[in-house]
Amino acid sequence: MKKKRIAAAIAALSLAAVASWYLLPGAWLPALLAANRASAGLSEHSVAAAGHEVHYLAGGSGEPVVLLHGIFAEKDHWVDFARPLTGRWRVIAPDLPGFGESGRIASERYDYPAQVERLRHWLDALGLQRVHLAGNSMGGTIAVLFALQHPQRVASVALVGSPHGIRAPKASAMDRRIEAGDAPLVARTAQEFEDMLSLVFAQRPFLPYPVLHASTQDAIARADSNQRIWEAQLAHRWLLDAHVDALRAPTLVLWGEADQVFDVSGAEALRARLPSARVERMPGLGHLPMMEAPAASAAAYARFLDALPRGSGTH
Repeated sequence: MKKKRIAAAIAALSLAAVASWYLLPGAWLPALLAANRASAGLSEHSVAAAGHEVHYLAGGSGEPVVLLHGIFAEKDHWVDFARPLTGRWRVIAPDLPGFGESGRIASERYDYPAQVERLRHWLDALGLQRVHLAGNSMGGTIAVLFALQHPQRVASVALVGSPHGIRAPKASAMDRRIEAGDAPLVARTAQEFEDMLSLVFAQRPFLPYPVLHASTQDAIARADSNQRIWEAQLAHRWLLDAHVDALRAPTLVLWGEADQVFDVSGAEALRARLPSARVERMPGLGHLPMMEAPAASAAAYARFLDALPRGSGTH
């Protein structure tokens, strides 16, 4: 009889946990994020810089590697990618000002010139004089523009997923929607958020419900503000295309062959324009290879870093 009561109690607790997972997802979110970060050797920090309290994840030791997320993304999108790297490099992933926990100020601009300048202030606040920069999409573009403006501070540039602003020979699915007047990365409903995920992922990674729920709700709540940022960046739609030829830092390009955001033909355009760059097309992957195939993407990045002269980045 006692065993039956214990079994019943365990069943009730399990049912309550499952119910709270879906009814109270916010209660689970901090623990889920903390556990994932800790498993990658990362911890959360913040510093005042460029008029924002910039939140970031950091861990490991060695030459500093800074990971810059894309538009409407955030620092935790890099955690699985960072996991194999923190044993050999100091890995730092910020919520860029205007995104994630770093907050957004209605009177401020979050276009590329402003974000490049904010990146300088943030690196100064952390005392980082020379770093390896890696970025996805918007973050990749910021990395290149920063390297062009401050070449002495950038040991290498990695575009982990296609950067924003390259004229590809073939139009992407997102290009066609932009030409039709859509803003496909601005979600105003849960269905639009789901559609956006289908656009950016070719192989969607597992997202625990509390994480997915929080991301959906945040996107919907910020839709009007996101629209303003989208329009500001759209005004610089081909900014990278106009300047990328001047990049001299050692460069890695990882571009998903199934990318619907920026077509993979852009990888060949970059290969032609940056003949010294290492360009790798990643079969079956979409716009976010660091989330779709974090181990393979991190391994490719580690090979790139290993091939650089020792001590090319400083602490």
